Amino acid sequence: MAGLTTALTNLSTQAPQPASAGRRSRPRFGRAAVLLIAALYFAVPILGSVMFTVDDPVKGFTLSAYQQIFSVAGLWPALQLSLELAAATIVLVYLLLIPAVIAVRLGSPRLRTVVELTCTLPLVVPSIALVAGITTVLKWGTDHLQSTPFFQTLLAIQNPTFPVILLLAYVVMAVPLAYRTLDAGMRALDVRTLLEAAQNNGAGRTRAIVTVILPNLRGALLNTALLTLALVLGEFTVSSILGYTPFAVWIVNGNSSGQGPVTVAVSIVSLVLTWALLLTLSATSSRRNSSTPTVQ
Repeated sequence: MAGLTTALTNLSTQAPQPASAGRRSRPRFGRAAVLLIAALYFAVPILGSVMFTVDDPVKGFTLSAYQQIFSVAGLWPALQLSLELAAATIVLVYLLLIPAVIAVRLGSPRLRTVVELTCTLPLVVPSIALVAGITTVLKWGTDHLQSTPFFQTLLAIQNPTFPVILLLAYVVMAVPLAYRTLDAGMRALDVRTLLEAAQNNGAGRTRAIVTVILPNLRGALLNTALLTLALVLGEFTVSSILGYTPFAVWIVNGNSSGQGPVTVAVSIVSLVLTWALLLTLSATSSRRNSSTPTVQ
């Protein structure tokens, strides 16, 4: 009997481990392979571009392309135009979407689907179709509004110094991404609780929205601004067909005019700066997400 008890005890101590434990200990080669392929997909073109800017067939290794960034013709006017358009686009997107998102969240939740579908519609319109429609409208206005006071307005919105027509196109293109970002930030907040807490402390509805809800949306607002900035800096189709020369169009024109290494160097510098901004924003958002929303 004692031998049987000892045998049963040994069998119980040697029970097989769950299969999941074995799977956890195995190296996940599939995930590592996907990450490696993704890294190569992004890194190889960038490394090739860097080699193109520093490898001269005659001089060998040189940094002259990067040294010419500050003196190359046309760069700073094009970059200034893109930054001005980006700033104006961000402001207009905020003015359009922030009240809409707050109103849907607080006042009319049933309209959320309508607002979401409306803001998503620009995604189904290709850029070439959008600019074709803009060109048709501008041509119609030139043909039919010359004898009316609206003709001067039509000319003003096409001013090359600050093309308002291009700004309006950028707003339409930025709305889908901006709405998704702001809506995600709004969903992460208990808006009604924050609003009631502020009102219990004597704040009116408008003041509560401005001083309590918007400060807790800082991460979403920064993400929206960054996405809009990236869209404006990288957009080429609409601005090129309409005949304007912002940053992206200048880079393409510089490549075709024999300034390839310099324009590629500008692209690499802008890419590095964008990555640095993304990392800074990600670190800032992580720190803010670790803290709870506050009522000021």
